[in-house]
Amino acid sequence: MAGALFLSMAGAATAQEKIDLQVLATTDLHMYLEDYDYYADKPDAGVGLIRVTPLIRAARAANPNTLLLDNGDLIQGTPMGDWVVRERGVGKDKPTHPAMATMNLLGYDAAVLGNHEFNFGLDVLHNVYAGAKFPVLAGNVFKVDGDKDPANDPTLYPAYVIQERTLVDDKGAKQKVKVGILGLLTPQIMTWDKDKLEGRVTTRDIIDMANVYVPRMKKEGADVIIVLSHSGLSFFPREGGEENISNALTEVPGVDAVITGHSHRVFPGKDYEGLPKADLAKGTVNGKPLVMSGSYGSHLGMIQLKLEKKGKGWQVVEGTAMAKPIQERQDGRMVVAEPDAEVGTLLAPSHQGTLDYVRRPVGKVTARIHSYFSFLGDSAGVELVAEAQRAYVARALAGTELASLPILSAAAPFKSGGRPGPAFYTDIAAGSVAIRNVADLYVYPNQLAVVKLTGAQVRDWLEMSSRALSVIDPNKKEPQSLVNTRVPAYSFDIIDGVTYSIDLTQPERFDRDGKPANDKAHRIKDLMFQGKPIDDKQEFLVVTNNYRANGGGSVPGLDGSTVVYQSPDTVQSAIIEYIRAKGVVEPSTDNSFRIAPMPAGVNVYFDSSPLAQELLSEQPALSYEGPAPDGFARYRVDPLKIGGVQ
Repeated sequence: MAGALFLSMAGAATAQEKIDLQVLATTDLHMYLEDYDYYADKPDAGVGLIRVTPLIRAARAANPNTLLLDNGDLIQGTPMGDWVVRERGVGKDKPTHPAMATMNLLGYDAAVLGNHEFNFGLDVLHNVYAGAKFPVLAGNVFKVDGDKDPANDPTLYPAYVIQERTLVDDKGAKQKVKVGILGLLTPQIMTWDKDKLEGRVTTRDIIDMANVYVPRMKKEGADVIIVLSHSGLSFFPREGGEENISNALTEVPGVDAVITGHSHRVFPGKDYEGLPKADLAKGTVNGKPLVMSGSYGSHLGMIQLKLEKKGKGWQVVEGTAMAKPIQERQDGRMVVAEPDAEVGTLLAPSHQGTLDYVRRPVGKVTARIHSYFSFLGDSAGVELVAEAQRAYVARALAGTELASLPILSAAAPFKSGGRPGPAFYTDIAAGSVAIRNVADLYVYPNQLAVVKLTGAQVRDWLEMSSRALSVIDPNKKEPQSLVNTRVPAYSFDIIDGVTYSIDLTQPERFDRDGKPANDKAHRIKDLMFQGKPIDDKQEFLVVTNNYRANGGGSVPGLDGSTVVYQSPDTVQSAIIEYIRAKGVVEPSTDNSFRIAPMPAGVNVYFDSSPLAQELLSEQPALSYEGPAPDGFARYRVDPLKIGGVQ
């Protein structure tokens, strides 16, 4: 009897209290609060925090031991973001920003800033996040305090927060657990928004700062440490200063889970097959749970942590992660999360204000403008942007010493399919043009900037831009994609005012960081200005945006040092002004670039929207082949006809 009692007591003494802690995460919402496409002016069931909300509520109901976090890139994106900042305004005398109001309603526990939070400048950022009823973090962004000693610079926002949570263990007892949340973001904001940030803030390496903060958080009693990292994932070894390095955070001692984003992809998922030390079935890297939940509210990140009592504290003993989509096919039918009524009521005034804003007419166009073939040659949409930019700068610089230099204009086909999917194209019908159409054509709030470059630097810019098109092996018989899907469409700058062709059979001259990869490679052929070969020493003004001018995209020669004019106005406002001044715009192209014909027999395909089928008469080099993965359509490229006048 005594022995049995002893064994029973021993079993009780060794039994460990256990807690299941759930961490939910959104990332890269980009003001997709509503399930609405303001560009097409119609509902979209595949996006929106309003449709993520039912997943959040269901997850909380299943496990009350839940944290809800946001991983940044929140306040810039849809026209609602522009309307709030530029029309309604933000500040003490204005209503709470709709993103903050929604997150307050849903009870977010913390958020990290993303790089796009800085697009509107620091004053707007502070005014917006002043409405947050949750901690806002940015541990590797530091204020410049002016004492010439960076070591004592304070952070722009707190680096971390340690929250004592009352959680329920597996036996129903309440337990106190200290959860530490650390927030870090890509340090490249100093390049992308240099004009707004230089002299006011600085940034430091994500992993270096994690190695500083995590031991400090442990010393302050954190049982669990979760890192919010607005940075993507890398397949390559760490070198330092990377834009995308979140997976390396799993190697920092003391980190229990990582929430990542920035890349608009999904982890765990097929996007990251082959990622070193990743277990896609469990959603872990180096055994630590890690989640990336898509973009625009497409998914809800879900991390499950199992905690056990260790001495006076708690320890994570197991963790898994998954990204749950708001719409998915189950048993042969599409299951879609319904919009949340309470969020809908809260957002109704902002939604209506945005609709009134984007429907405001600015002029007319006489023909359809689309981006379905924008990788194949000059397009009317890119041409319109380039012309508007050039007209703005010509007026702004009239009478200055710069006015005598020729003005070129660089623009990219932002909405050209790719990772966002087969609906991500510009398509503006002939007739009345509203602000929503301009936002569809130019989706970012970038400001106009002008750089002064030589002809040789213009050539290098085009060489870098050409990385958006694949290197085609003329001896290969297997199908080859015309488009290099590793390079985003916004990096495919087309420079208007010169003419040139691109030889896809040539290797890339520069690598992804703008460093020489092959000095003998020349993809850009027949580069002409005013009908003559360009003079490498001649000076040009090139109109672009502040992101590119300050080094975004790592274009050789563009690091901010060549900027000669920075406009306070956005490219969108320049386009609106241009259309209003003309009243009626006749879309056209001047055939700035073409793809050089390729050898007969090479098998090249081009994936675009299924809607492009009705426009194939514009592209004699294309023929419809059939459906392509992820809802795209595949078109066969005739290698001999490609490069004809568009």
